[in-house]
Amino acid sequence: MAIEIKVLQSGDESILMNAAPEVFDNPVDAELTREFLADPRHHIAVAIEDGLVVGFASGVHYVHPDKPPELWINEVALAPTHRQRGLGKAVLRALFEVGRIHNCAVAWVLTDRGNAPAMALYSSVGGIDDAEPGKGILMYSFPLAEAGRFGSSKSAGEK
Repeated sequence: MAIEIKVLQSGDESILMNAAPEVFDNPVDAELTREFLADPRHHIAVAIEDGLVVGFASGVHYVHPDKPPELWINEVALAPTHRQRGLGKAVLRALFEVGRIHNCAVAWVLTDRGNAPAMALYSSVGGIDDAEPGKGILMYSFPLAEAGRFGSSKSAGEK
């Protein structure tokens, strides 16, 4: 059966209540799910197979007084049974599109240098590794839009 990629909205709470084992770190809480989906700055793209959530990417878009909006990617996860099938790329691309809709100039995510699967995933969707040599934490940035009115599309943390 085909896997559907869907960006959830308020009203889609029941979808997250049916997740495959090991997709989320903890059991999905109905009240937290309602709060998350009701917040217009929180976003989650899911991969659904036969009504079961088998993967997701979540993030938050935010604004700053002197920079264009950015999309921080909080987490990407897939059921062990659904890894190495392109689903991580698919949910990330759906989240990037959400960022573009919200005029985000860049998306970014942090990962540990020891997380080889995450590093491979982020590189495969065009992520630019902004890490300093020797640092354990890596930041990948993903350009989403041209610089526009702010004159720069610097990544998070750049001055």
